[in-house]
Amino acid sequence: MTIRIGIAGITGRMGRLLAEEVVAANAELTGGIGLDAPEDRAFELFADIAELAAASDAVLDFTHASLAQSHAAALTASGKAWILGTTGLSAADEAAVAAAGEHIPVVQASNFSPGVNLVLALAERMGAALPDHAYDAEIVEMHHRQKVDAPSGTAIAIGRAVAKGRGVSLGDVTESGRHGHTGARKTGAIGFAALRGGQVVGEHSLIFAAGAEQILLTHRAFDRRVFATGAVRAALWAVNRPPHLYSMMDVLGMS
Repeated sequence: MTIRIGIAGITGRMGRLLAEEVVAANAELTGGIGLDAPEDRAFELFADIAELAAASDAVLDFTHASLAQSHAAALTASGKAWILGTTGLSAADEAAVAAAGEHIPVVQASNFSPGVNLVLALAERMGAALPDHAYDAEIVEMHHRQKVDAPSGTAIAIGRAVAKGRGVSLGDVTESGRHGHTGARKTGAIGFAALRGGQVVGEHSLIFAAGAEQILLTHRAFDRRVFATGAVRAALWAVNRPPHLYSMMDVLGMS
């Protein structure tokens, strides 16, 4: 049976890549929702997320955080798989996504690159192995000048992985946006620095700095297509799975 995949945000830069990857995977491109669709488009444009979900087996969603809760409700009502790559979600948005996972298969990831997910696995193990009183953890990321949220979702995911390895909550140890007379660095803090400029697809570095050594773990993305390929892989994997909030680690068999 050919799997039908719809795309929320199909007219955007990421949406166009997703559409190409759906076709390349021999799935059926149902169509999508989006703004400023060209008249000569080769896909169907639906009125809203509910109509798109009804016509699809899975919906790829790389839109805006402000739509997360309404999309969660629509996908839950449809019973279809939801592949969510939107970042910058609030606590209420995250709660809506988690609630949707109680009724439908949801694959949520800040980054669908296999390489980044391997970095996350390593970050957790390094966090557990390198004690916070001796190794300061810092995360530096850089993205294109149009990116609207900071730190990036991937940077936050790396921070969460380190925090999990250390057995702490990231929210309790985050240091971000240092400026002025901040005082000495707190022991156990996980620091974030966000750089924006040009058209950088995505660069993330996790640094563990000790008195006698420094360890640097870096991932660089050169083409957004790696995210699209991973997201389509997640959609094909998620269809007909039991309801649950999955991660890309599950898709890759790394959980």
